[in-house]
Amino acid sequence: MSRDPRVDDYIAKAAPFAQPILLHVRKLVHRALPEAEEGIKWGMPHFMVGGKNTVGMASFKAHAAIIIHGEDQSGDGMGSLGKLASINDLPPDDELIARFKAGKAALAKPKPRAAPKPELPVPPELASALDQAPKAKLAFEAFSPSHRREYIEWITSAKRDETRTKRVAQTIEWLTEGKKRNWKYENC
Repeated sequence: MSRDPRVDDYIAKAAPFAQPILLHVRKLVHRALPEAEEGIKWGMPHFMVGGKNTVGMASFKAHAAIIIHGEDQSGDGMGSLGKLASINDLPPDDELIARFKAGKAALAKPKPRAAPKPELPVPPELASALDQAPKAKLAFEAFSPSHRREYIEWITSAKRDETRTKRVAQTIEWLTEGKKRNWKYENC
């Protein structure tokens, strides 16, 4: 594993109490995951295997944190090991190495795909407006179910009839131009 000089800089700038913790964890990650790459993610050192974050570490004013991706991170403070004030707060080396390897293995498993959401019924006022605007209707029917859902949810979420009517009119205008509901954000 090659060393990233940005990680060296991060450790050098860490509080004196945190430096031994970060250096020790780095050494153990090198031993446990020799194929890992070092980098900085979210301003903190991370070790990635196959492009996936596996272990991260951070230093704060009064504690350090170790993040083992794939583990429960709901403990005291950031990370799965809680707030670390000294190197003595770390679990034994063998346990840490095993947890690093287990985190890597957990991340290697593909996440199950969510079932597709069912198609929403077209509200009557939108159906009527689409019947009167053939170009808009063609565009709407050509969209994927998720893009049709965005328009339908936007219209049906209106609390007042006036708002709903305005949204139907806006929908017909945008559909006539072939625009998706969130077209404003597509090229940001």
